[in-house]
Amino acid sequence: MKNTLIPLKHLYQRAGFGASPATLQQASRHSVRRAIQDLFKDAQTPLPLHVVDPQRVGYSRKTLLEMVMQKDPLSEEQKKQYIRQIDQENRELIGDLNYAWITQMASGTSVLREKMTLFWHGHFACRSLNPTFVQRQNNTLRQHALGKFGDLLQAVAQDPAMLQFLNNQQNRKQSPNENFAREVMELFTLGRGHYSEQDIKEAARTFTGWGFNRDGAFEIRKNQHDTGTKTIFGKTGPFDGTDTLSLILERPETAPFLVTKIYRYFINDKPDPQIIQPLAVRFREKDYDISWLMHEIFTSDWFYRPENIGVNIKSPVELLVGFQRQLGLDFGQKQAVLYVQKALDQVLFYPPNVAGWPGGSTWIDSSSLLLRMKLPEIILQAAQLNFKAKADGDVNTDYLAKRSNKPFLQTQFDWEAFAQPFAGLSTEALLDALSTYLLARPLLPSQRDLLLKHRKNNDLQDFTLGLLTLPEYQLC
Repeated sequence: MKNTLIPLKHLYQRAGFGASPATLQQASRHSVRRAIQDLFKDAQTPLPLHVVDPQRVGYSRKTLLEMVMQKDPLSEEQKKQYIRQIDQENRELIGDLNYAWITQMASGTSVLREKMTLFWHGHFACRSLNPTFVQRQNNTLRQHALGKFGDLLQAVAQDPAMLQFLNNQQNRKQSPNENFAREVMELFTLGRGHYSEQDIKEAARTFTGWGFNRDGAFEIRKNQHDTGTKTIFGKTGPFDGTDTLSLILERPETAPFLVTKIYRYFINDKPDPQIIQPLAVRFREKDYDISWLMHEIFTSDWFYRPENIGVNIKSPVELLVGFQRQLGLDFGQKQAVLYVQKALDQVLFYPPNVAGWPGGSTWIDSSSLLLRMKLPEIILQAAQLNFKAKADGDVNTDYLAKRSNKPFLQTQFDWEAFAQPFAGLSTEALLDALSTYLLARPLLPSQRDLLLKHRKNNDLQDFTLGLLTLPEYQLC
């Protein structure tokens, strides 16, 4: 069992968000390859988010205001009040979507698809204040998360949230807007330096007229589309946006760019060209099949090398979801979960910019590390959170001022269920087993001695809390 436990733990952490000791114990009865097969089998069918009413139309604030004004003229102050009301309702719905997705990542069976959706959420970083658009884009990402990258790219390029975020709604043949075309090449497919400014200008012309109508549906406005001849990457023709995406996929730089980003996210923040280059060649030969790529990664010997285990810093979302996955607990409160994301600087659906979250060592600074190490006590012992979130923007945390006499996170955690895999173990054996299941890397002798020395009343609870508050728990 020990021979498979370490690679299984690594697999479940990188392909998902970790696993409980009971789950790992059960999986250890079979091979790692069997676990990989199960992960892909469970991820076959996308499970969409259904928080926003499907009948709710993705109207903008301006359109909604115009519709109201047609029925009942409003004063300037009434207009402002109506807009504030719309914004508040939208924020609440996006918060509901956030919490629903966190819950689905934490309790759903399709962890691989959820993890891939989270990766693409950062890759195709986008912000929208329209909850209909937000839900639609997330479901688009999860639908194509393990399919062909070309299909995913095309779907994102026609997504109303992205078209709005990158100003392509204003891209017209009379005055082409280059923002969308530039980010598609620089951030989504090729990387900086693998295209010319002229390529950007010409590509922008191919996307003219691409936008969405008042109902939030994609459309190509023919009278605003430039049908003339364009030259992109040395090729000339009356290209449209779909042609441009195909030309990008033909470029030799696209596959290495994507594989490098996936390697840094799922394997190691330090890219290995000797692995990436041949993998990128085959990825391109496989028509950018994401499922093939991830299967190739998880079944490769180098994925399980010691230098790739316990070297990545967990993102705030991975940390939050990992608590739930590993411990089997339930946070049970939307606002508290949103607040922790805000405090740790990763709020789902609110990336900092179009480049997404930089990740890696940027997740940790002096204040965030203190909060990360305090969280287990807050979660498991209902301790108070004496921490101020970063400046409020899209997530309302004013409610905390009214909760000073109440536990911050009223989580539900079944200690008896968590204890079952460790029944009958002696004190030292219990600590060794817990550290093996909960930490990505072995417990240091000095840490082990300290935990044994400072245990108080309940070995299981004391050891669990002690391990979760170690800096090493922040690694996966």
